[in-house]
Amino acid sequence: MFGCPIFETSCARENATVLITPVCYDGTASYGKGTSRGPEIILNAYEQLDYEEPRFKLAGTPLGVFIDEPASFQTSAEDNIIGEQIRAETHRRTLEALKRGQIPALLGGEHSVSLGAIEAAAEHAKELGVLQIDAHMDLRKAYEGYTYSHASVMRNVIDSCPEVTRLAQVGIRDYCEEEQDVVRNADGRILVLRDHMIFEATDAGRSFKDLCIETVSMLPENVYISFDIDGLDPSLCPGTGTPVPGGLSFNQAVMLMQVVAESGKRVVGFDLVEVAPSPDGSEWDANVGARILYRLCLCAAASWNC
Repeated sequence: MFGCPIFETSCARENATVLITPVCYDGTASYGKGTSRGPEIILNAYEQLDYEEPRFKLAGTPLGVFIDEPASFQTSAEDNIIGEQIRAETHRRTLEALKRGQIPALLGGEHSVSLGAIEAAAEHAKELGVLQIDAHMDLRKAYEGYTYSHASVMRNVIDSCPEVTRLAQVGIRDYCEEEQDVVRNADGRILVLRDHMIFEATDAGRSFKDLCIETVSMLPENVYISFDIDGLDPSLCPGTGTPVPGGLSFNQAVMLMQVVAESGKRVVGFDLVEVAPSPDGSEWDANVGARILYRLCLCAAASWNC
């Protein structure tokens, strides 16, 4: 599984440890657009990264990551139809990667693109936990007429994937009564570590790492990480479509990933979504996104005891 330089796109596809599929779509974005350019700007920014990261331990030679061809869909189609196409294509690619022993990853694009990959990971793992870093619950039945809305992705997961036995949401700070009802009626299947809960616990002297350990311990053995960039403090991602005050710091997000990697659980796949160009024309959002993507790769590979 090794022998390829980190993020080397000339790495042979079959030799890669992590296989990244870009999904350039933001058709159901309900506020700011631009996340369809997320893969482009992130992959342009990764070239200036330095790769020393002491928080994740990998055995052997450098991690091999292959950037696959973008997922294709009919851009002229109606958005619910596009949602079905993306769901099917990402499901197919994710399942194929898992069967080859690779770690599948999606690079969005808006958050709706995650559904097919999570379904494939759940099908493969038989029992799956989803760790969602996000400002939003994404538990609406539908939003603005879109079944495959970015605001409905985790509701679709809950409804379509009985193999997902636990959804753990971290950083949540913007949600509606309908979504709160879904959590209340889920019989413990959905665990929510809200942003204000993190603040109150750490303000009272509890360590953030302890909160991470407690949350991760409640997930099953196989874990899929769904990282919406708006889970971070919006100063780190001002271009994202639906920014919300509050959120995780960069180091808090990495600590959560580190806890997952060291927990003994296996990251069977992940996604990074909702990164968009910076409103001032700088590369700030892209640089932050590239660094989160890199650490998601390290987290997943380290969890496999590579």
